[in-house]
Amino acid sequence: MKAKVFFLALAVIALAFPRLARADVQVGEIAPDFTLTDIEGKKQTLVGQQGNYVVLEWTNPDCPFVHKQYDSGTMQALQKEMTSKGVVWFSIASSAPGKQGHYSAKEWKQIVTDRKAFPTAVLLDPKGLVGKQYGAKTTPHMYVIDPKGVLIYEGAIDSIPSADPADIKEATNYVSQALNEAMSGQPVSTPSTKSYGCSIKYAS
Repeated sequence: MKAKVFFLALAVIALAFPRLARADVQVGEIAPDFTLTDIEGKKQTLVGQQGNYVVLEWTNPDCPFVHKQYDSGTMQALQKEMTSKGVVWFSIASSAPGKQGHYSAKEWKQIVTDRKAFPTAVLLDPKGLVGKQYGAKTTPHMYVIDPKGVLIYEGAIDSIPSADPADIKEATNYVSQALNEAMSGQPVSTPSTKSYGCSIKYAS
């Protein structure tokens, strides 16, 4: 009897506080705020970017699916195009210390230089708190947030789940599509997809 009462109470709590019942965010809802330190030592928040479109890009320089986008220059070109239009682009590193893709701020600065990337900032999330808060599962895993703070796209970078750069020219880039549609006043035609890539190397 006590067990039934306990689980009934949990169910009531889950209904009353749905955000507590799931770790990931949902398209159409306000994206949760966070505070992370970037590789320049500056604190960055999501709420501080209200009024701008924001892209969150989970990344791992050692992942072949990330290499697909950067070795081809595709991710850098998109970063450059969108940041020139006022979009804030945060690349987020959630690999835990000792795991693939974990680098110091100094190492990250060199990575950004070497691959000629154009993010607004690279944010360090070594405890994986923000990655888990958003339900990020892969590198890359992409999120687009509108100027009101609403999540308008979540999922894969493009429509062909492979690590082969040759596929890029045939693929639909969902991030580019979502931003261009939203910025022109149109609804996002593909607001959610299944992300693909390497699993994020969380601590646990």
